[in-house]
Amino acid sequence: MTAEVDSSEGDTGHATHAVSNQAPPLADYNVFETDQPLVEAIQREGAAWAQAPLLTFGSVVGGQEAIEWARAANQFTPQLQTHDATGVRVDRVEFHPAYHRLMELSIRYGLHAMPWREPRAGAHVARAAMLMISSQNEYGHCCPISMTHACVPSLRKQPEIAREWEPRILSLDYDARFVPAAKKRGVTLGMAMTEKQGGSDVRANTTQAKPMRARGPGEPYLLTGHKWFCSAPMSDAFLVLAQTEAGVSCFLVPRFTPDGVQNRFLLQRLKDKLGNRSNASSEVEFDRTYGQLIGEEGRGVAVIIEMVTHTRLDSALGSAALMRRALVQAIQHARHRAAFGRMLVDQPLMQNVLADLAVESEAATVLTLRIARTYDESGAEGSGSGPGSGENPEAPFRRLATALAKYWICKRAPNVVAEALECLGGNGYVETFPLARLYREVPINSVWEGSGNVICLDVLRAIQREPETFDAWLAEVEVATHADARLRRHVDAVKDERATTTLDPFVARRLTERLAAGLQAALLVQFAPAEVADAFCVSRLGGDWGHAFGTLPHGVAAKEIIARAF
Repeated sequence: MTAEVDSSEGDTGHATHAVSNQAPPLADYNVFETDQPLVEAIQREGAAWAQAPLLTFGSVVGGQEAIEWARAANQFTPQLQTHDATGVRVDRVEFHPAYHRLMELSIRYGLHAMPWREPRAGAHVARAAMLMISSQNEYGHCCPISMTHACVPSLRKQPEIAREWEPRILSLDYDARFVPAAKKRGVTLGMAMTEKQGGSDVRANTTQAKPMRARGPGEPYLLTGHKWFCSAPMSDAFLVLAQTEAGVSCFLVPRFTPDGVQNRFLLQRLKDKLGNRSNASSEVEFDRTYGQLIGEEGRGVAVIIEMVTHTRLDSALGSAALMRRALVQAIQHARHRAAFGRMLVDQPLMQNVLADLAVESEAATVLTLRIARTYDESGAEGSGSGPGSGENPEAPFRRLATALAKYWICKRAPNVVAEALECLGGNGYVETFPLARLYREVPINSVWEGSGNVICLDVLRAIQREPETFDAWLAEVEVATHADARLRRHVDAVKDERATTTLDPFVARRLTERLAAGLQAALLVQFAPAEVADAFCVSRLGGDWGHAFGTLPHGVAAKEIIARAF
């Protein structure tokens, strides 16, 4: 016999699951409008005309619907279908509808083609700001967006191929159908360089390309070999490196041949990646696969480096965006969570942590948007003014600064996201909150488009072979040295190191860090509020800093820095 409990007796009104002291979800906010450093950067770097579309895009990306697309696209990951039910090879990847919604949104706003569609002053800056906004919500789909944008300068090395493909690339219609490109409203492009035996050493590639008839630029070849990493394999065409008699060469490899037959683009498996899970990355076999030569045989690296340069800047922009999203999540939590009698944001030590993160985030934003402007200068290769239109006056600075940003910002971002995650405590470590996904996402940019060592060796190569690149760095930073003694000492030390060292590769990372930090400091001293610039210089240049975030010295205006950040 069981006893029945009269719930009316002794009812104290106690709730077993009352939710309190939890921060509300960060949703339905304007990603652009709430980012003061980004708002200022687009004004300063020549894209003030883009403020209205950026405001609209920022509102859409910060809305609950787009945030839900990001969650679903990462929870329901791409699936490979190699064969149909009857055993016929199909080599397709299926995506969740949320992934397609994200692609549709980014393409509708021109993130894949804005500077080529509207080659005007500030177009690269405006597009960089939009990419930062989109990346904060969902970074995986930005991979094909970035590659599609970056392929145009390389395609222009072969004008007749560019004339055929550019109109499709410039379309604002996202067309996910698996049909020949000529039948589509718009296309996306990808890249396949690395092989399992070579990695970054693309000259060790073994994929072979044989001419179908005549040799030479624009001619059809048949490729045979294997690529270890091919991201976004459902793109409509790919820039691919393969060996010819003259050496490594670059080819445009479409998913369908010109006669409308599915190309021999054989997907072997999808990579089971740490992060970036909404974006499919694959291994692919070429078995007498059709491709067209872009540029001269043996000049493949020189052709594809135009694409790589743009994607390296996008990697830095993506890392800056992930920093920014992690920072605002941490601030949102701290403003709504109480501990030990007051809100977290009012606790002095939490203020130190948040201010430190905010300084790092703003430094990344000002640097990446400054570099984006160098791609807008008249005569820049691939700027939209057409090939051969003249020398870019900022080319030496762009050459070095892109590499510096790619290395330094991508290295800093994982530490920023990890610290922001800790601000949320256990919530930050749970997949239902976005910080866990950001933490898994953020290491990818140090790997893609050149790992840290590759980039730092590129920095040394630039300084040794093109000394005008270092002169351009010096001209950029010296204009601010009169305003901060710590920056002056830092620049003098770098100049001494440049003058006395043999630029030994053993110290390449050290030199790259010093160059990058000096450049960020100079930009902050000129353009950021005094409290932000002072906090950066006293810690990053002056050495009054610990080994983790949250170790800024006394006297830093932490409250003001946090208020500015979000």
